[in-house]
Formats: sequence, C-alpha cells, structure tokens
Amino acid sequence: MSAPHGPGFSGRLGWGTHPAVVVIDFVRAYAEPDGPFALPEPGPALAACAELVDAARAGGYPVVWTVVRYTPGLADGGLFLRKVPALGAFAEDADGDWGEIAPPLKPAPGEPVVVKQYASAFFGTSLAATLHATGVDTVVIAGVSTSGCVRASATDALSHGFRPQVVRQACADRTPALHANNLADLDAKYADVVDLSAALTRLSTRP
Repeated sequence: MSAPHGPGFSGRLGWGTHPAVVVIDFVRAYAEPDGPFALPEPGPALAACAELVDAARAGGYPVVWTVVRYTPGLADGGLFLRKVPALGAFAEDADGDWGEIAPPLKPAPGEPVVVKQYASAFFGTSLAATLHATGVDTVVIAGVSTSGCVRASATDALSHGFRPQVVRQACADRTPALHANNLADLDAKYADVVDLSAALTRLSTRP
C-alpha cells in the first residue's frame, strides 16, 4: 500500500550519531488548567518529555529548552502578537508567571534555555549555532504545540541541516485531531515522527 500522501512522500531521515533533545515551550501556560493556552490533557506529554530528558542526560546527550518571552510593553511581539493576542501572557511584566517551564520539567545547570518571540525555535535565535557548534546532527523534538511551535521548529530544523525526530507522545495540542493531523503531515514532508519507546532506546545507546 502506498503512503497516504502518495509515493513521493514519507521518506525516512533516520538518526545521525549526535542527537540532542529540544523541549519546545512546555511552560505553565499550556500545562495548567487556567493557563491561557491550557491543553485538555497535558499530563501524558509532560511525562513523556521528562522521560526523554532523563534518557538524554543519562546518555550524555545535550538537552535544550525554549521559552517565549517579550519585553514589557510587548515591543518585540510584532505581528505574531497581533494574530495571537494571548501571547501577551509571556511579557516579562505579565501576571501569572505563565512562561515558566512546567513542573516536573526543569532545566539542569548548563542546559541552554533559548528565548524566542516567534513560533520556530530557530527563527531569530542562537539555537542552530549552538547545536552545530556541539556537533549535533539530530534534533529530537518534544513540547507544544504540535500544530504550532513544534511544527515550525521541526520544519526549520530540516532547513538548517538537522534530522528532526518528532516524538509522538511527547507533544500535545489543543485537540487530538490537530495533534494527529499535524504529525501525519510532518512525517510526510519535514520530519520523522517516532514513538517514545524508540526514541528512548536510541538515546540509551551510544553510537
């Protein structure tokens, strides 16, 4: 049976030899029920992210985090903020500390936290340079939301010469359909979508 997107899609990128886990924007705004971007069931994805991070640390692989943050007054929000006004919750002077990374996730000392203003973790940030400088060739992507910042980051990872591996159970979105549909399209064109168990196995072994 041919791939659902046709025979010209859904090739495999595979893993290189030097992966890094990148956790995209899994902050309190998504994880808490009264947050401005509250997910219906964040618990399973949070737990999966924690497993990935633990496996990367145990295997000696880098872990990088991203958060969205704006200056007081939102001067650096641009048109993205006009399109999604709720992003104002990530201003430095906003109430609620919604931009804090959600427990039980927590960056370890020395793990970079990349601050961004737009969807992609690569746009206008030092992420690509940081990863290239440490020899990373594979980006294991987790976080939120699947249809937004995860998708944009995976697409840009490919454009920057990395092999994006999007971990199905470690991402989440505001509806199951959005999550599933975007994973299917990412897997067809921009990334390999992999199961948590396979990612954990790969991170537990050295090349």
